[in-house]
Amino acid sequence: MSTSPTSRTDRAEPRIDPDFDLETDATLPPGDRSDSVRTTAPRKGPIVWLVLLMALAASAVFFYLWRQNTSQQPPAAPATQPPVAAAAEPAIRHPIEDAQGAAASMESKPLPALMVSDTTMQNTLADLFGSASLGKVFYEDAIIHRFVTTVDNLPRKTIPSRNLPVKPIAGPLATSAKDDNISISAENASRYTPYVRMAEAIDPKSLVSAYVHFYPLIQQDYRDLGYPKGYFNDRLIEAIDDLLAAPESKGPLQVVQPKVLYQYADPELEARSAGQRIMMRMGNENAAKVKAKLQEIRRELTGPQGNPPGAKEAK
Repeated sequence: MSTSPTSRTDRAEPRIDPDFDLETDATLPPGDRSDSVRTTAPRKGPIVWLVLLMALAASAVFFYLWRQNTSQQPPAAPATQPPVAAAAEPAIRHPIEDAQGAAASMESKPLPALMVSDTTMQNTLADLFGSASLGKVFYEDAIIHRFVTTVDNLPRKTIPSRNLPVKPIAGPLATSAKDDNISISAENASRYTPYVRMAEAIDPKSLVSAYVHFYPLIQQDYRDLGYPKGYFNDRLIEAIDDLLAAPESKGPLQVVQPKVLYQYADPELEARSAGQRIMMRMGNENAAKVKAKLQEIRRELTGPQGNPPGAKEAK
């Protein structure tokens, strides 16, 4: 086995004193040793020196082989650690079975496949909100997926507009300007009136009964969205609680328009979730009516054992 060359001072060999003559056991004077006159040194006997040199040589060889063997040995295996337990699946905080009337939700009709559920969902929305509202308010395609995606994103910063289940509010945001300040006008709340009236008219028991009936399809879509171990009903309660935690404005809300869209001038308000920003934009009166209906829906969803509303950490 080849090894890298070492310098004289690092070589693991016995150092031979240049002033010592092994043959005669004599000390040589400095200078050219080939012509020097030999002087007698105290004799220890050639055998003693030979044995000593052999011992030193053997020690050097042993040390060299020991270092080579150590450098080639595989590193010692680390101490055996106890196996790490597999991460437990997240506990379900709000089982759908706790919803009021879950045992007798709607009728025992078979569910359609998720991919062909739109016709059934259109009929259900027409029963809940009225057939006149169906085409005016709701998008009629991918209904379950739009609902699931929007609920999942309400506690987040933004909501993808392409997946909204309801059509946008008509008209631009109504603003008023004073000096260099722009604020949301009080008239802006009227833009939300049709939606708020529709929400007030909904029967929470019927709504939750329909939700429970279609929950297997909703849960399937939620897992297909990228949450294989997620539980949609927990996410729905989180979204409702986040909406309920939206602050009430103490006066006109100032906005800025850095580009095309308006933003809240107050960074703390702009940093809130998409759902809370919607609640603030519709005005205190409208928001209070929507929150009251959300409280009723929440009680139907969680049953008597449900946790009280509170701030939930958005995911």
